[in-house]
Amino acid sequence: MSMWWSLRLRREAASVPLARRLLVGAMETAGVDPDVAFDLSLALTEACANAVEHGDAAAGDDYRVTAWFDGDRCHIEVIDSGPGFATATPPADPSRTPAAPLTDTGAEGGRGLFLIAELSDHVDIRDRPGRGAVVSFDKILKWREDAPLQAA
Repeated sequence: MSMWWSLRLRREAASVPLARRLLVGAMETAGVDPDVAFDLSLALTEACANAVEHGDAAAGDDYRVTAWFDGDRCHIEVIDSGPGFATATPPADPSRTPAAPLTDTGAEGGRGLFLIAELSDHVDIRDRPGRGAVVSFDKILKWREDAPLQAA
């Protein structure tokens, strides 16, 4: 089974639950295990919240979310048009092995990327200084027994 969708969203707080609900609805319809769906929806929420908070209105008033299911994997990508990571440092290796846990920054903010890394199987963060950031992550899907679109 393979499907994808892409959204171009305004950089405002109301766009975050919209993206999350679309992802959750697609996963429920496909028959993805609820625990996996929750992890991915929370990771997407963090990525979208980062795009809304750190995006640059002068560079663009929107951001893009793309998600696709391909076989037993879900891949999500969030692209913003902000300053990049000029004022924040992404995790040194978000695709680390379980033996190398991430620690949080201890600050009120700045935990979103760490949370995305914990909830995903693989994370790729690309800094585009002055042009924004690309946060992509994926997770191996588990399926409900009655999943209508389960991978063959």
